[in-house]
Amino acid sequence: MSAQPDAYFEALDRALLHAQAWLASLPSRPVGPRVDADTLAALSAGPLPPAPTPAADVIDELASFAEPGLMAMPSGRFFGWVIGGTLPAALAADWLVTAWDQNAGMRFATPATAVLEETAAGWLLDLLGLPPGADVGFTTGATMANFVGLAAGRQWVLEQAGWEIDRDGLTGGPRVRVFVGAERHEVIDLTLRYLGLGAPIVVDVDAEGRLRPDALAELLNAGSGPAIVCLQAGNVHSGASDPMGAAIDVARRHGAWVHVDGAFGLWAAASPRFRDQLTGLERADSWATDAHKTLNVPYDCGVAIVSRPEVVRRVFGVHTSYLIAADAAGEHRSPGDPFEKVPELSRRARGVPVWAALRSLGRAGTIALVDGLAANAKALADGLRAMPGVKVLNEVVFTQVCVSFGSDDRTRQVTQQLIADGSAWMSGSRWHDRDILRISVSNWSTDAADVALSLAAVARACAAVDAHPARSADAKAIPPRPTAASTPHATDDQD
Repeated sequence: MSAQPDAYFEALDRALLHAQAWLASLPSRPVGPRVDADTLAALSAGPLPPAPTPAADVIDELASFAEPGLMAMPSGRFFGWVIGGTLPAALAADWLVTAWDQNAGMRFATPATAVLEETAAGWLLDLLGLPPGADVGFTTGATMANFVGLAAGRQWVLEQAGWEIDRDGLTGGPRVRVFVGAERHEVIDLTLRYLGLGAPIVVDVDAEGRLRPDALAELLNAGSGPAIVCLQAGNVHSGASDPMGAAIDVARRHGAWVHVDGAFGLWAAASPRFRDQLTGLERADSWATDAHKTLNVPYDCGVAIVSRPEVVRRVFGVHTSYLIAADAAGEHRSPGDPFEKVPELSRRARGVPVWAALRSLGRAGTIALVDGLAANAKALADGLRAMPGVKVLNEVVFTQVCVSFGSDDRTRQVTQQLIADGSAWMSGSRWHDRDILRISVSNWSTDAADVALSLAAVARACAAVDAHPARSADAKAIPPRPTAASTPHATDDQD
């Protein structure tokens, strides 16, 4: 049975209507979901239906079922974890990517998506001030972007030590020492487990979580052999970045590969206002970021950048008779195939929404996006400092704000009350051995009104806790989900 084009149209029309209704609800809906996963699981229980269901009806059922369990992560008042929204052009481009249904692994087979991704890659390197000859691969997210950079580093340092990892594997080879700051993101440890490199060597950091180059030098001097130094652009709590130039100088003296985890903070390099925080960044060997965070494209879009294309292609390249890796004249194409730069042979054209986002923003718009996120973080910090009993704990140098409301217990209570209020979402965390409220400003749509409404929500939470402290005596660091009844201020928002 062959599918006719109009078989898609009714289902797509329904999807468009539901998507538009969802987007229209964001200014006024509570940020948190109204039901929890266990409730939804009970509602969805049952056997697979015995007969087919029309596609349009399936979409209606899907939207109706999911709506109460959706968190308004695209809201301008969502500041949890480090999660961006989606720019209009990037969202629409992602729909086209799905409709086109291209397997974006081979340049010969899918030239349109390959060239769009290559163009986006060139724009990214230019914006971030990275080497123009670097390879850029589009991964599922920052985890796999870090995996790519560290896999390339593992390959290179072992080759420099005379060990043939492709032939002999890791067993019996020299130990690869990986140096990381004490406040690196846990994803680095996870990636090292994936790569069989074991636990890293932890380097002391300063009060803002920045790696200390003198401590790195001391540890590197204490041993010998292949080494990778993993730096951080954007501490997940303070937003601060490691001193790139000084740390890279130390690493170079020891022949180490330098990788930069810049999941959200790498984008500071695009802004003249914040670029000095990353001086020397371009001298690293590999970089990882997540376009969903600061650039605001849909999920499933990490960016892995490696300064030595020949190394990353040795790690991920595959050569078989059925994969066409040449042009019509039989010559290998210099940009390389997309599958040579990431862990997957088959993947969607996830770099196309990056192209659309950058094309819609241009250089000036990209800079304004980065600067705007940081400005909103500063405005939130300034507003919080003005509240009695509230202390901003970090130097607000980019998009992160960490707040204490006095004791750990009061901080947990305020966090719980804030989430229950529903007008804004800021997640709890723990930093410097104390409970905190962590704010991450990552959404392009956050504006001054969102900032004001969010500050008002924090003030209400403080007042509620102070009026009835016993009610929150059992508050936890991670607050419970809100319910529909606990969101009385859900309509206090703007267009």
